[in-house]
Amino acid sequence: MKQRRVGSTNLRVSEIGFGCGGNAGLMVSGEHAEQRRVVEHALECGITYFDNAPDYGAGVAETNLGRVLRELDAEPVINTKVEVRTENLGDIAGHIVRSVEDSLRRLKRDSVDIVQIHNGPVATKPVMEGEYYATLWAEDYYRPGGVLEGVNAILSQGKARYAGFVCRGNDSNEVHQLLDTGLFHMVNVPYTLLNPTASYLGPEKLDVRPDYGNVISVAEAAGCGIGVFSPLAGGLLTDAILNGQQTHPLARKKNIEALEARGALNKARNFQAMAARENIELVELAYRFILSNTAVSTLLGGITAAEQLDAAATASKAGPLPQYLITEIAAIWRPDF
Repeated sequence: MKQRRVGSTNLRVSEIGFGCGGNAGLMVSGEHAEQRRVVEHALECGITYFDNAPDYGAGVAETNLGRVLRELDAEPVINTKVEVRTENLGDIAGHIVRSVEDSLRRLKRDSVDIVQIHNGPVATKPVMEGEYYATLWAEDYYRPGGVLEGVNAILSQGKARYAGFVCRGNDSNEVHQLLDTGLFHMVNVPYTLLNPTASYLGPEKLDVRPDYGNVISVAEAAGCGIGVFSPLAGGLLTDAILNGQQTHPLARKKNIEALEARGALNKARNFQAMAARENIELVELAYRFILSNTAVSTLLGGITAAEQLDAAATASKAGPLPQYLITEIAAIWRPDF
């Protein structure tokens, strides 16, 4: 597995990381023996980066990863996150410290390499109810007792080496401002064959939502690394879903009929046909498209089975896509294709 540098830091990670989220399901609801087998295989494949969060199974994914890594006597690079919810708004800084301390206990670590804020910054104060944490008002980052204060605390206390946040789209101004603070060194953002706006300024006539505002280029200019999450567009860029099947019993189920009705699968089938013509798997095409962007530090595959690791290793070994395929991909983005 090839390695890449995280922005301007001295941290190097495998260009394909191990996503522990609930969409994949393994680290949340898989059997311990299978978790251990797959994580061990990931390490054997050269994967050195594991992406986790307290929200993945309400801490279960962190607990399971910590247990397996302790058994394997392995210390890869770990990224975990903090979710800010309504009940935390009165003391965001304190919540960040407490959340990280809880994560470290579950992970059985004294510190982690990266802690990210799981809430994307937005200009307008969002309605936050229940367990909602997708976005957070930008003012809550900067105010006294806010995110920046909490992030500074965990960094100064040595609980994390670096900090980051998640980009949720339509937030380019807020992302710019956060990167200007110099406090953040990793941004997680979707970037796929179906929505490339994180690295392309509105490809001509491509109608997708949300718009990620060329954040990859912005982050690169700021010396910030990029972790691409949901690289297969939530499973749309898999042969299983395109053939009307689910991806794996542990994985979160997709409403295939709704995807078909929205036309999402039809767009993905264009790329499936391209992959078949090139005699490669659709997953390999999707991964190599992302890895063709040298500003990407790592793409975070949601790992459910060992076979996915082998596909990831194949994509890493094959390297970037040739220019003629990049040109053809851009043509598919046109509505008159």
